[in-house]
Amino acid sequence: TGIEISSYGRDLTPKTDLSGLIATLCEKFPQIRFRLGSLEPRTVTEEFCVKLKNFTNLCPHFHLSMQSGCDATLSRMKRKYDTARFFKSVTLLKKHFEGAAITTDMIVGFPGEDENEFMTSLDFIQKCAFSSMHIFPYSIRRGTPAAKMENQVTKSEKARRAKEAGALAKKMEKNFLLSRINETESVLFEELSDGYWAGHSKNYTKVYLRSDSDLKNIVTDVTVTALFRDGLLCEIK
Repeated sequence: TGIEISSYGRDLTPKTDLSGLIATLCEKFPQIRFRLGSLEPRTVTEEFCVKLKNFTNLCPHFHLSMQSGCDATLSRMKRKYDTARFFKSVTLLKKHFEGAAITTDMIVGFPGEDENEFMTSLDFIQKCAFSSMHIFPYSIRRGTPAAKMENQVTKSEKARRAKEAGALAKKMEKNFLLSRINETESVLFEELSDGYWAGHSKNYTKVYLRSDSDLKNIVTDVTVTALFRDGLLCEIK
């Protein structure tokens, strides 16, 4: 889903919101997993979490739009939230959804981003402890306000920052995976990969299982045993 889904319901009579829509869908279709992506951070409130936390078919994986972990950079991007509001969303989701995985996107090298702003962003993403991130170097788009801004960051510097942020993101991803060992996960298995069935847990972790059974499109409870390939190894619970 795109970020504008956060505006759902404002034009309806009576007015509703995204949490109302998701609650209705989860209740009407208990056999379907729902996963929310590209949420505007301000969508996540205490009320939002309380309304949705008891639906077992709402996956505890939330992709929040961040772009930068520095308030000065966010201001130049004309974002409608700051890091304090973003971190509040992260905290609420982790409080109400057990084993919640929070993922995000980050742009490095936005015009005017100096080394201090970049380091501020790195500190912030560590504070959030994301389970996975997409890191992008800023790319000039002709006709946009950002393309006309002063203090454009060099291509080589953007590449360096993307590499450094990416390494940190990988470290946080590994920490999240390690935190799931010995935990029970409900996995939707999707394909056979080199002798292992591969699928995704509710928190969008890649999970592998050695089995001779046909598990395609089967949801199974498993116990996580170890890190494996790009995810986790498990056994039938």
